Amino acid sequence: MFAETRHLDSPTGATLAYHHLPAQAEARGVLLISHGLAEHSRRYEGFARAMAARGYHIYAHDHRGHGETVAADAPLGRFARRNGVDAVIADVLAMRELAATAHPGLPIILFGHSMGGLISLNVAVTHPDKFDAVTVWNSNFNPGPAGRAAQVILKTERMFKGSDVPSELLPKLTFGVWGRSVENRRTEFDWLTRIPEEVDKYIADPLCGFNASVSLWLDLFELTFRAPQKTYLDRLRRDMPIHLVGGGHDPATNNGKAIAWLSNHLKRSGFSHISLTIHQDMRHETLNEIGAGAAIADFADWCQRVTAKS
Repeated sequence: MFAETRHLDSPTGATLAYHHLPAQAEARGVLLISHGLAEHSRRYEGFARAMAARGYHIYAHDHRGHGETVAADAPLGRFARRNGVDAVIADVLAMRELAATAHPGLPIILFGHSMGGLISLNVAVTHPDKFDAVTVWNSNFNPGPAGRAAQVILKTERMFKGSDVPSELLPKLTFGVWGRSVENRRTEFDWLTRIPEEVDKYIADPLCGFNASVSLWLDLFELTFRAPQKTYLDRLRRDMPIHLVGGGHDPATNNGKAIAWLSNHLKRSGFSHISLTIHQDMRHETLNEIGAGAAIADFADWCQRVTAKS
């Protein structure tokens, strides 16, 4: 576990719980880690230590409605009572300002897994001058008609039940479907990784696997459909380095096809520094999968190239 939980008062009113590891070698840059849905930043300690050893100052915080972060309008499972997307983006920017003040002049790289990838790309297009590179792992920015149908379902739930209660249907249409897609599954969360011990740790963690509220699901789809729009992508410089990773057996990204779609979409939009890797045998959590060490080493090499140019 991370040795210490620190706290930052965000302008949004949230008290962000975060973890920091200083670079253990000559500092190359700063890495901000953005975690996924229904989990928290402590799960990224192994990754953080590996990257700190390669010369990166690490900052990993719990998003509002997750982990140890506290906000009056964001109990577990909700970003905010209203304007949740704006709030979660502002929180990341607050972490960025903290890191930039502590390490002036160093390039800053955004890393996001799953929901964190949705957040990271949206943060980048909202504040394009604040970051030197962006990483999106295991995120689906192309849910297609099913995503639009999910929005209709969620708005119907909101109409009848309100927005601050758990969605009854979305977990069944996402986690439930993804769980059933794994042959010879041992648990409903085997879609996360092929390593049984990692699945068991996720299930046993009281801060993992909770049901998200209707409002949080709606916020996630807003993040999903917003960032790929031309209006937002045009804010980014076309030589922004963007690192994309997916799993060939990840049902949450249509077995990596959603990551490949994002790569093609960005290239068609004129971006020239896109790195794409699909790990064919991996499921959703690349960092907790068989072969994670090689994936992290590849990412560290990419970061080294990015920071050397910066």
